[in-house]
Amino acid sequence: MTGTGPHGDPAEDPAGPDDTAAETDGPAEPTEPVDASEPEMTDTTETTAQTTGATAAPGPEADAPEEFEGPRRRARRERAERRAARDRAMAIEQARREAKRRAVAGALDPTKSVPRNTIRGLKVLMWSALVSVLAVALGLLLYFTPIMSARNVEVSGLAEIPQEEVLTAAAVAPGTPLLQVDTDAVAERVATIRRVATARVQREYPSTLKISIVERVPVVVKDYPDGPHLFDRDGVDFATGPAPLALPYLDADNPGPNDPATRAALDVMMALPPDVAAQVGRIAAPSVASITLTLIDGRVVVWGTDDRTQEKALKLAALLTQPGTTYDVSSPDLPTVK
Repeated sequence: MTGTGPHGDPAEDPAGPDDTAAETDGPAEPTEPVDASEPEMTDTTETTAQTTGATAAPGPEADAPEEFEGPRRRARRERAERRAARDRAMAIEQARREAKRRAVAGALDPTKSVPRNTIRGLKVLMWSALVSVLAVALGLLLYFTPIMSARNVEVSGLAEIPQEEVLTAAAVAPGTPLLQVDTDAVAERVATIRRVATARVQREYPSTLKISIVERVPVVVKDYPDGPHLFDRDGVDFATGPAPLALPYLDADNPGPNDPATRAALDVMMALPPDVAAQVGRIAAPSVASITLTLIDGRVVVWGTDDRTQEKALKLAALLTQPGTTYDVSSPDLPTVK
């Protein structure tokens, strides 16, 4: 549309040639209708407004009633809420992992670890307890089972005593576990045999019980109505029967281990050298202060008291090389021969 200007020139159309072309250029591209009541806001703007609490500038629309929430706004709000919930869950999980990492790092911190000596002590204690338990278990196994039982009983040191007498006195049942054998009790039972001076019982694993015997050795003999009785160095009357050859006879009123005269006579016999003791045929001890020896060839030795016995024995061995019938060593400082 044209007009005439003030000087008669045609006036330009305010729309211009471009607008005319736009109107004639084919059908316009369809556009999505815009809801004038829902001004479009980005997620960033909405989130910022929620977090910062910003309000719109006062204006004519400030007094308007609250706008209706459309589907798009609701969808954006739900997406924002889901993202916030997801971020919160991730933050909680991250905090939990960090706390766990700090706890593990603290447990492995060498400055807070258990001292090495403490660990070594705990190991020693643990192994000691284990060894103790195994030892107890093994002991119970050996004590209550016949794995190591007394299958053999060995007796040593016998000369005059029959072995069957010792086994009978020991009274150890075959197959008895060695740990159940009371060795002291067995030794005491064996020691009740008159000829036994000492008895020792030992376990020899896996299955042997060993009994060691020391028999009494006769030193003097004394005649009794039922026959000669043998006495050992302690004055114990341990046997009745024939006296061994060259064994001196004892003349004492009450011979026995508790009789002082008997003990004095026996001390004299044990102090004599073997070649001199073999020459003694009789020893008389009516008291401790009047001991007399009678040799096999009839010579007499006046011994006197039982003091300085060793010195008297040495002087007598020298005096017997001299001829005589009576040898007096009652005073070893002045021995005499008659």
